Amino acid sequence: MIIGNEVLTAKVQDLNGTHLIGRLRDRGIELRWMATVPDDVDAIVEAVAHARSIARYVFTSGGIGPTHDDVTVRAVALALGRRVVRIPELEALVRRHEREASPQALRLAEAPEGTELLWREGTWYPVLHCDSVYLLPGVPQLFKIQLETVLPRLEGTPMRLRCLYLNLGEPEIARALDQVAMSMPQVAIGSYPEFDRAAGYRVKVTVENLEMDLVDAAVSMLRSELPDGSILRIE
Repeated sequence: MIIGNEVLTAKVQDLNGTHLIGRLRDRGIELRWMATVPDDVDAIVEAVAHARSIARYVFTSGGIGPTHDDVTVRAVALALGRRVVRIPELEALVRRHEREASPQALRLAEAPEGTELLWREGTWYPVLHCDSVYLLPGVPQLFKIQLETVLPRLEGTPMRLRCLYLNLGEPEIARALDQVAMSMPQVAIGSYPEFDRAAGYRVKVTVENLEMDLVDAAVSMLRSELPDGSILRIE
């Protein structure tokens, strides 16, 4: 979940969602759902509840700072049915890091009750983890660093992938794709048209599965079903 009014009002362009998609794919972790929600407690609670109902792991990005619009900690706690508590270890950290530990600065010491602190060398503030919900910062540079704290803890199996680049349009290859998709439903086949002539192809077809043998079998079937000469290259 990307959290922040600034994203929804185009004041800031979200970079974290795109980065997360790529890194989850690298790790072989399926992304089930993504949402951008405002700095609103009810909206965040609803989004967290939905995400937890369909996924094993939940990531949030943004809203964990010391200002009035940073409500993610409170909202996640509500969604998990937990109290917000001040964690002594975080309080000591904030007091060391900030020149003046104002009441606002000390909001950084608050977290859902039962939160686990995940530390990474080179960063002064940890990732907050509670009930498989990982609270990450909204600043892209920090998000990237903190995400790498979390990913090694998660289980995943990278997908095997082949890409076919074709010189025909989708209407001309649809029958072949239908045949292979019906014959091998366990293999994910995607078709993506390209309208930029400079790309050098008209459609990119992707073939994915956890097992390379199945991917190769589907590619072989595609080669036999597609019109002769339609495949420019396979990667």
